[in-house]
Amino acid sequence: MITSTSNANIKRVNGYISKSRDRKKDGVFVVEGFRMIREIPHSKIRELYVSENFLKKASAEEKDFLNKCGVKYEQVTNTVFDKLSDTRTPQGILAVVEAYEYKIEDVINAEKPLILILENIQDPGNLGTMFRAGEGAGVSGIIMSRGSADVYNPKVIRSTMGSIFRVPFVYTDSVPEVASLLGKKGIKTYAAHLRGKKNYDEMDYTKGTAFLIGNEGAGLTAEAADSADEYVLIPMLGKVESMNAATSAALMMFEAARQRRHC
Repeated sequence: MITSTSNANIKRVNGYISKSRDRKKDGVFVVEGFRMIREIPHSKIRELYVSENFLKKASAEEKDFLNKCGVKYEQVTNTVFDKLSDTRTPQGILAVVEAYEYKIEDVINAEKPLILILENIQDPGNLGTMFRAGEGAGVSGIIMSRGSADVYNPKVIRSTMGSIFRVPFVYTDSVPEVASLLGKKGIKTYAAHLRGKKNYDEMDYTKGTAFLIGNEGAGLTAEAADSADEYVLIPMLGKVESMNAATSAALMMFEAARQRRHC
């Protein structure tokens, strides 16, 4: 049992939780909570830490998971786990997970791709919500600009509710270059933009489609917006000028999903 917060492994895992640099260096990220951890492919789990309380109260399902996941767990004191956890009410189980490695082909080479392109999305909750909504709408993958939040930030991971394990994603240095590549592949790109002349639900998304969503405050840069094939508008009543980025993405993705169900 690990009883000290000065333990080398505990310090290393704390680094993974708090520092993107440490995660990238070792090619890992951290997942907390049994509900999320049970969805991780067992081959991806590198380390597993559980608290005294977790073991004491573990259900039959939790005990079965610990016995079958293929990784020997480390037991830590409740005090150590509290220091290790990134949540206010720790569940007492934490996994260090091997990072996913995708190529852009994994995102765009679906039969009828449905892609989300995100430029400078910086709120971890928004980014995680987009992954979750994207999976629900059937996206083939997500492409993010380098200015976006780290997908392996613990807050992003929690917000995905497990979608991080199933939705392919890549980062790009240039959104316009991605839009150009998609155009060559016959994938039409749509930018959610206040200058849109047509409403988002007036377009045909039944073929290869990509949606561009911009930063929470500034929206899409001019270069990214202009690289899209079409501007589309989300009409609103009242005095609201724009939608939350994650809400906008969800509306457009689920409109595409609705059309594809009926085509």
